[in-house]
Amino acid sequence: MSVAGPPVTKGHLPFGRYRTWYRCTGELPGERPALVALHGGPGSTHDYLTGLAALASHGHPVIHYDQLGNGGSSHVPGAPPDFWTPRLFLDELDNLLDRLGLRDGYVLFGQSWGGMLAAAHAAARPPGLRGLVIANAPASYPLWLKEMAVLRAQLPPGVDDVLRAHEAAGTTDSREYFEAMMVFYNRHVCRLDPWPGEFQATFMEIYNNPTVYYTMNGPSEFHVVGTLRDWGVEDVAADIAVPTLLISGRHDEATPETVRPYFELIPDVRWEIFEDSSHTPHLEEPERFMQVLLDYLKECS
Repeated sequence: MSVAGPPVTKGHLPFGRYRTWYRCTGELPGERPALVALHGGPGSTHDYLTGLAALASHGHPVIHYDQLGNGGSSHVPGAPPDFWTPRLFLDELDNLLDRLGLRDGYVLFGQSWGGMLAAAHAAARPPGLRGLVIANAPASYPLWLKEMAVLRAQLPPGVDDVLRAHEAAGTTDSREYFEAMMVFYNRHVCRLDPWPGEFQATFMEIYNNPTVYYTMNGPSEFHVVGTLRDWGVEDVAADIAVPTLLISGRHDEATPETVRPYFELIPDVRWEIFEDSSHTPHLEEPERFMQVLLDYLKECS
């Protein structure tokens, strides 16, 4: 006899002229603060973070959503580059919190770009925010780019030469560039072989609908030439006033140097490094990840 899990509701929320797709696992309001998951990219989808829904069985409703431009949310293929800004996505998050009635108590979980976005939101000290998880996120893109150069130099002989040749020629859409890129990704983005289905789904979403990723980031994780190349949250990190959990992997593309400003600037913070993970500890070390997250969430209830 099967036992029903937490209820799941999904739909679309109006956001100006557009719509944001969301899914809630668990009932609102819940026994404990809802966890709102901000996915990476920008230009990714929620798919690779679906495992967070298991927290609903521990009393935390879990909200996944696809950020504007991708997945189930409105796509805006003709928008000019200056349409896609951190402010747009911060406004989308505020809209979601308001329309789902979460302002009285919520925790943010931001992964990669989503972690930077969550940090910027938290720095404004919204009164209902109870906690913040910054997972695998740099504090700035200039720091990220500096560390990308270090990691690229450690690739097998010849790989970075191939990457740079295509970047210089503007042929980053070539098969050769993709294959060389995957050498980096398999070391520093997800070290599982094969990649889990939910991660593959997110990865393919970027390349099937690259508008946001290519505009804001660029053609790959390590060649950031888009509108975010000078953006960061180091200047506001000290304003974060809730208990904060930092997560990174030992082999993460978000190296310790890119994460350290959070640790040094946020007043109430602790840092967990996952020794057998790269950029996706929630997939690479799921049991330890879940235990670390549950222990932290006890502080936020």
